[in-house]
Amino acid sequence: MSNEQMSRVLIIAAIYNLLWGAWVVLFPNHFFELVGMELPTHPMIWQGMGMVIGVYGLGYWWAAQDPTTHWPIVMVGFLGKIFGPLGFLFNYITGEVPLEFFYTLITNDFIWWIPFFLILRKTHQQKKIKWI
Repeated sequence: MSNEQMSRVLIIAAIYNLLWGAWVVLFPNHFFELVGMELPTHPMIWQGMGMVIGVYGLGYWWAAQDPTTHWPIVMVGFLGKIFGPLGFLFNYITGEVPLEFFYTLITNDFIWWIPFFLILRKTHQQKKIKWI
């Protein structure tokens, strides 16, 4: 993956996260209505999630300027994209969240696994980063 491709991926991720975050903050019930779920009792919690996702978007935008230098932002995003689905799986198995929440994982997490991994691999190859 070239530096230009890495930057493009991160710019696309930034725009996606900023749009998704704004959508959730401004229209907190819309996702629930789309998938036929019960509306949240405390939408501000869901809006808080939107704010966090939006802030990730800012980080990806900045990281896009030099992805191998700003690899920690990519790593934090990658870890979130791994731990988010694990949290969903745990909460789904225990009956805490309905299956409909799975839809958020597709565009928020799964599609980014490979490109973020490739950015981190390239960073490791170029800079010999010690991850721990």
